[in-house]
Parts: sequence; C-alpha cells; structure tokens
Amino acid sequence: MAVADMSVRFGYGSNGFANHRLEDALAVIADLGYTGVALTLDHHHLDPYGPGLARRVEALAGRLDRLRLGVVIETGARYLLDPWRKHAPTLLDDDPGVRLDFLRRAIRIGAGLGAEAVSLWAGVRSAAVPRAVAWERLTRGCHQVVAAADAAGMRLGFEPEPGMLVQTIDDWFKLRGRLGAPGCFGLTLDIGHCRCVEPWPVPDCVARAGPHLVNVQIDDMRRGVHEHLELGAGEVDFPAALRSLAETGYRGLAAVELPRHAHAAPEVARASLAFLAAALATSETREAKEVSH
Repeated sequence: MAVADMSVRFGYGSNGFANHRLEDALAVIADLGYTGVALTLDHHHLDPYGPGLARRVEALAGRLDRLRLGVVIETGARYLLDPWRKHAPTLLDDDPGVRLDFLRRAIRIGAGLGAEAVSLWAGVRSAAVPRAVAWERLTRGCHQVVAAADAAGMRLGFEPEPGMLVQTIDDWFKLRGRLGAPGCFGLTLDIGHCRCVEPWPVPDCVARAGPHLVNVQIDDMRRGVHEHLELGAGEVDFPAALRSLAETGYRGLAAVELPRHAHAAPEVARASLAFLAAALATSETREAKEVSH
C-alpha cells in the first residue's frame, strides 16, 4: 500500500476575524501561510446589501488573486438579516423570502469571486412547525437555491449543523434525495460536528462524506456539546481525521472556524496552522509505520 498524498489546503474563516477590517484579515491570513479564506458575508465583511456591490466584489476578487487565497462563501452571519433574531429568517420560516434573496446574492457574489462553493444550512425548526412541514419548506426553498446555483455555475455546500433540521450526514443524504440529487448540491462538513453528533468515529464520517465534499470546516469539539473549541482543546483525533480527508481525494479548502475567538484572531490563527501542520506530520508518520509493517 502506497503512502497517501497528505496535502491539504488550509484556510481560515473570516468570522474568526470579526474585529478586523476584511482587507486586514485577509492580509494576516495570507501572511500566516493559509491558502484560502472562508468568507462569511456580513455587515462588516463584504456587506451584500451595501452600495457598490459589483465594484466591491471586483476589487476583492483582485485582492484574493494577489494574495493567492482561494475562497468559499459562508452564509452564517448571525444578525445580518434580522437585528433581533439570530440567523433569522431561515428556509423553515413561514416567509423565507429574505433568506432566499440573501442566498441568491451569495451565489452571485461567489460567482464574481470565483469561489469554490457557497455554503448554507437548514435552520432550527420551531416547535410550532411540524417536522413534515419543515422538511417540505426546506425542500421547496432548496429547489430555488439549486436553480440559482445552476444558473450561476456555482457549487453549493449544504452543512449539517447540530440542533438544526439537517444535523447529520444521514439528514443531508435525505435532503439530497428529496431534491433529486442535483449535481451542484454538495456537502459542507464540519469536523467538530462529526465528534459532537454523529454516531461514527470522525474518520469514518469524513470517508462517508468524501465523495460529496465541496467545503470543509475545522474546529475541535466534545461529544454532545456544540461549542467550537481551539484545536487540541476537544476530543477530535486530528491526525486520523486529516488522513481520512486526504484519502478521499478532496482538494478543496479546509478552513478553521473559530468565530468566538476573534478577540485574539492573529495568535489563534497562527497556533491553529501550527497545530494542523503537526497533525499532518503525525498522520504521515503513522501511515508510514503501517506501510512498513
């Protein structure tokens, strides 16, 4: 058995630089040695509702190119759409129009930036909405988002999120089936979420998701607790997870997502990349020993 190609393209999430101007955050991310950014569209980071959007997208595309940073678009801004309700409205709401408009804008922005994917999620089901109704709403909304992505030539990465209607890889497969398995409909996998809610070990989750991956998020977690922890502070075996990721043949971005660590963003980003480099080295050593035996 040959040693697998362990190259992984690491990025960092802009939501972990919430206290920085976007141009400054990108410079720090590039200077540290990351090869991409997971850009959360927000009021302070490429506001999709601000004036001169086309001009700003064109300027950002040029800056990303000069910094040699790949990009994926994340749509998880907390209060961009509603100043009172976190992440509202979602595709599960009575009127998802504002969310649908936002996702269409995100797709157009992604196309303008040459993004590798646009990531989205289901939302939390209200107790007042029956589960069957929520699934119907989600399916109907995703059909519209898929149509917009197809028209723009953009890939979608739908993310299972703990506590949301689609919270596991099995839920993602269910949604994909309801949509008719469209070609643009891929999977965003959060490594920490695998440890938090999935029934299988993290490497098995990665392997199962592998053929469908278009976006990967990296953070540490503990079983049953949805809290994004710095790498090494939770229970994820990162050498094993990264080895599994490499073995899938995935070549997209794997971006660190630590939105609650923006107060110390440069140092947390620096430490995260060093941790990941060490985890890759450990993974390569483990595999070399297995091959030699």
